[in-house]
Amino acid sequence: MENEAVSKNFIEQIIDQDIAEGHCSKVVTRFPPEPNGYLHIGHAKSILLNYGLAKEYGGQFNMRFDDTNPTKEKEEFVDSIKKDVEWLGAKWHGDVLFASGYFQNMYEAAVKLIKKGKAYVCDLTPEQIREYRGTLTEPGKESPYRNRSVEENLALFEDMKNGKFKDGEKVLRAKIDMASPNINMRDPIIYRVAHITHHRTGDQWCIYPMYDFAHPIEDATEGITHSICTLEFEDHRPLYDWVVREVGYENPPKQIEFAKLYLNNVVTGKRYIKKLVEDKIVDGWDDPRLVSIAALRRRGFTPESIQNFVELVGVTKSQGAVEYPMLEYCIREDLKLKANRMMAVLDPVKLVIDNYPEGQVEYMEVANNQENPELGTRKVPFTKELYIEREDFMEEPPKKYFRLFPGNEVRLMNAYFVTCVDFKKDETGKITEIHCTYDPETRGGNFTGRKVKGTIHWVSATEGKKATVRLYENIVDEEKGVYNEEDGSINVNPNSLQVLENCYVEPELMKAAAEDKFQFVRNGYFCADLKDSKEGAPVFNRIVSLKSSFKMPAK
Repeated sequence: MENEAVSKNFIEQIIDQDIAEGHCSKVVTRFPPEPNGYLHIGHAKSILLNYGLAKEYGGQFNMRFDDTNPTKEKEEFVDSIKKDVEWLGAKWHGDVLFASGYFQNMYEAAVKLIKKGKAYVCDLTPEQIREYRGTLTEPGKESPYRNRSVEENLALFEDMKNGKFKDGEKVLRAKIDMASPNINMRDPIIYRVAHITHHRTGDQWCIYPMYDFAHPIEDATEGITHSICTLEFEDHRPLYDWVVREVGYENPPKQIEFAKLYLNNVVTGKRYIKKLVEDKIVDGWDDPRLVSIAALRRRGFTPESIQNFVELVGVTKSQGAVEYPMLEYCIREDLKLKANRMMAVLDPVKLVIDNYPEGQVEYMEVANNQENPELGTRKVPFTKELYIEREDFMEEPPKKYFRLFPGNEVRLMNAYFVTCVDFKKDETGKITEIHCTYDPETRGGNFTGRKVKGTIHWVSATEGKKATVRLYENIVDEEKGVYNEEDGSINVNPNSLQVLENCYVEPELMKAAAEDKFQFVRNGYFCADLKDSKEGAPVFNRIVSLKSSFKMPAK
């Protein structure tokens, strides 16, 4: 038991102490995204952490949308976020909740603060409020409207609610301390006027709470015990605690901050992704070159691989960045025993076996996954004419090149030994056809009568099927970094997407349904695209290559 306690992260240790001291009888956590864009890999850490804690302690996990800013929020984003959270395997308690469902509670809380002399209506412009706020080294200056009477503030706030003022004309501010060393405590704005139709409440409200006021009220109303958030909210914690204390909640939630998940050389900022979408550099928020959860799913990542990745990254208070190859490692590890290993030729050149019977079709029995016999076997058609990868033949090979070249014998995977006897070129010097002879005694490819050093994969030219395959690289030009220092734009990699239209695959692969995953022998792991695949005509996205530069850290 002692070792188990040591292995727990700092949040679990806090929860254990709260339970031991009687401060918490049932752990309740939440995931509170703002529905103003698609979730990305960083959100996956927050989702799985909050859900995991609730599950670990036999508690409750709430799904709540922080929809207090109607200028940027859409139902499209609500739907995509729900889908992402479900896909990751996080099961929320009861119905999906919305901050907008608590607007009346928040309004009443604001009125309560005014009556206590803890909030006032301010007429300063946004520029003046910033000017009065002070700096990190100098205290702020009190607003000339700070000492309005309770009665006047109540009347003005009611007028704000009833639409008598223009956007920005008046705000409600908490009355705390303009000399506080924490700028967030210098009379922050807690309500603003905004004549905007809300995606759920319509035109019922023309005043909306600010996040720092709304969020602690939402948590307290739901009985959240531990409000787990990222480190940028650490300086906001005194305001969070002030709100729940001054509004008068019993058993207020405890805010705990952890380090965000950052991936090097990727784009996660919503405004940058929005620009990529608008400029048609990507085909949407779920373009497989992005790291939104929807994009990772479409690329072919699995919930299990992301869960494993988040577990490897761990939960700490120290900020740092993770290399993308760690995420790739996790999907390789997840798929290596799950995925059927199929043959697909991405850059085909024809191979003709001169002494093979014309018109004959043999079916070779092939293991679906040599490392996992439970996945069984399949029959793969073999014919006189095949396609092999162009890189598997060289007219004048260098030393230690063990694939096809004139006079050399290789193994056709799961089939026969063949020897190159001739080849043809076109007028540009490009190889168009390779001619071989085969040894019928070597059927199955496991012949031990003589050794060959090279094994290559193949697809029947007559029985195989043509397919579209997409190869992806990072959307970012990694040599230049993510952002252009001069104008803040993204340094886009012009080679981030390569579409191959003339690939040949085993006929079995044409049965692939959207999101089915395979290893294409020697070419990597691939997934049938979620959006563009049609019945009988899948489009394959490369999830990841087979080779990795990432080494698992020693435990």
